[in-house]
Amino acid sequence: MVNFVGAGCGAEDLITVRGARRLEEADVIIYAGSLVNPGLLQYAKAGCEIHNSASMTLDEVINVMEQAEREGKMTVRLHTGDPSIYGAIREQMDRLDSLNIPYEICPGVSSFCGAAASLKAEYTLPGVSQTVIITRMAGRTPVPDRESLPSLAAHGATMVIFLSAGMLPELSGQLIEGGYSPDSPAAIVYKASWQDEKICRCTVREIAQTAESNGIRKTALICVGGFLGDDYSLSKLYDSTFETEFRKASQ
Repeated sequence: MVNFVGAGCGAEDLITVRGARRLEEADVIIYAGSLVNPGLLQYAKAGCEIHNSASMTLDEVINVMEQAEREGKMTVRLHTGDPSIYGAIREQMDRLDSLNIPYEICPGVSSFCGAAASLKAEYTLPGVSQTVIITRMAGRTPVPDRESLPSLAAHGATMVIFLSAGMLPELSGQLIEGGYSPDSPAAIVYKASWQDEKICRCTVREIAQTAESNGIRKTALICVGGFLGDDYSLSKLYDSTFETEFRKASQ
């Protein structure tokens, strides 16, 4: 059995209880060493075989899983955040399917959730935005034309932009091209929930300058939208005049 486990966004105690148990049970751990907090390896039992996938190819990762399966061992593939977001797990699962190797997925706390917690923010504020767009800039990995940053920015929704900290001048320009005001609020969250986390609040116009002045060049999320401002409507859920299945409206 192979278990894909979300390591969480950084802090060692933000892995799920199930994820920690899988790590404790694992005979083989393949972890994304360039992104996963190595402190999570404390859960590994004595004698566990550990591989850092930062220097491995897909074929090499699959070969380790296949060998472990032949030997009757349980493998944990430890991915940063939640493996369903930029985790490159589909290609691994397809290969395992072709080899008839069973697998399960244990979700994790994505860095976009960790960033909101660090910002003490709510992405879906009534009257501001009820939509969260998770995306990335086109770089060495292309983005479909229909998902260009200006076209997504045109919605004016909350945006959380991954894997783009090295292209921030272009990012600001494309957000403005799409419809965000240069003065729209933005935030850069570097290594959300890690001990060396940095939170930098700025405007869309100032994103690149702010990152440069704070020495941020990678491992950062860019958050954009009115949810970072102060104007919003109160939720109807707790409005005394709003009737629900569990509460009558007051007169």
